[in-house]
Amino acid sequence: MIGIKLYGNNALLINFEQKIDAEIHEIVKAYYDKISGFGEVIYQIPAYCSITVVFDKVITDFENLKSKIEKLKITTDKTKSDAKVIEIPVCYDSEYAPDMESLSKEIKLSPEKIISMHTSGTYDVYMMGFLPGFPYLGQLPEELECKRKATPRKQVAAGSVAIAGKQTGIYPTDAPGGWQLIGQTPLKIFNPLSDDAFLIKMGDKVKFKSISAETFKTLQKNGK
Repeated sequence: MIGIKLYGNNALLINFEQKIDAEIHEIVKAYYDKISGFGEVIYQIPAYCSITVVFDKVITDFENLKSKIEKLKITTDKTKSDAKVIEIPVCYDSEYAPDMESLSKEIKLSPEKIISMHTSGTYDVYMMGFLPGFPYLGQLPEELECKRKATPRKQVAAGSVAIAGKQTGIYPTDAPGGWQLIGQTPLKIFNPLSDDAFLIKMGDKVKFKSISAETFKTLQKNGK
């Protein structure tokens, strides 16, 4: 069941069940893919459980586009996935993980266990925001769920890998942030000078791989 409402002068908002959920994510992706083929649509902004659809008022209007979307036949198959899996190397050494020690005490798991659990699964890229190229990944194992920092940092280094709530993510650029920092990747996940600025996109999957500080520095030096 979906809800569609007018969202500004030339956009509509599709709302799905309001929770972070893998099945809802598959439905969001299915609608996004179908709507991507609509000539009257300028662009879409998918989120955890909604899609903002911006349309060309010269070609269509809210009621016509709403009706067209409501008539879509959407099917999902969790057993099949053509999602791109991106491996992200991460150094979890203390030099790159300023919150690992305090987080270990908070959630009562050793750093080794945190690393093991963080690298054990494959994460869905639910959405992109709040910075260009910042992927919201989920869901974390329940044991790794944690609070954001009480006081956000004024500066988080680009490539920092962090967790908060049920989510994990990667800071694409130097920026303020309040998530718990548990590692860093040497990869550039956002490069505005590249033809394809974003390494990771909504609908992809991410797998983290633990690397040594030496490997981190080598990859960083080589620009990979």
